[in-house]
Amino acid sequence: MKKKKRKKTGSWIWKALLKIVLCLFCFTIVQVLSLKFINPIFTPNVAWEWAESIIKKQPERRPNYIFKKIEFISPHLRKAVIAAEDQRFLSHNGFDFKEIRNVLKTLIKRKKIRGASTISMQAARSVFLLSSKSVFRKIAEVYYTVLIELFWDKHRILEIYLNTVDWGTGVTGAEAASQKYFSKSAQHLSSSQAALMTAILPNPHIWSVKNPSPYIKERQAKIMKDMALMPQI
Repeated sequence: MKKKKRKKTGSWIWKALLKIVLCLFCFTIVQVLSLKFINPIFTPNVAWEWAESIIKKQPERRPNYIFKKIEFISPHLRKAVIAAEDQRFLSHNGFDFKEIRNVLKTLIKRKKIRGASTISMQAARSVFLLSSKSVFRKIAEVYYTVLIELFWDKHRILEIYLNTVDWGTGVTGAEAASQKYFSKSAQHLSSSQAALMTAILPNPHIWSVKNPSPYIKERQAKIMKDMALMPQI
């Protein structure tokens, strides 16, 4: 009798877990498919920062988030982010294995860690997940990257990325960043302004657009040079 009860209990647990996994799978599919056609009204990080500002009664800290169609974002900025963040964006399927190999070589030779996140991975992270450095979040990021590469085209992935990427404290997306740093719409950014904005993306809370260091100016110059080689999307 005890063995039968254990078997029944074990069977019930496995069935419950399977149902939970299937529900989560269906939920994430619906999430990704809906955002193929509907622009996100906020991101998890924007919602978190907004709630935090209300709880702490600090309205000045409320995040600035404005979604713009890609046609209303400067083609210079589109080229700049591809040049700086993911030059093989149009040819890979979400994961740049060549860049991953380069990162591993750098880690082995120089004991130095650098990122290998593609634009697709960053878009998945920004629009679906809260900022954290947990293993779970990284697994979820990989999972969502696979889904958006399956259901979205590159045009939509880039559009979502440009509108949801963290561009500094309280600043999310290209339009909010352009208005903060240059007091103009992202549609009217020049090539040098686009390159400078993109130059701070690896560390937007540390590096400054308004007071760029010599290193940021070097990055800006390199990005401008690489932009000439990038396709327009």
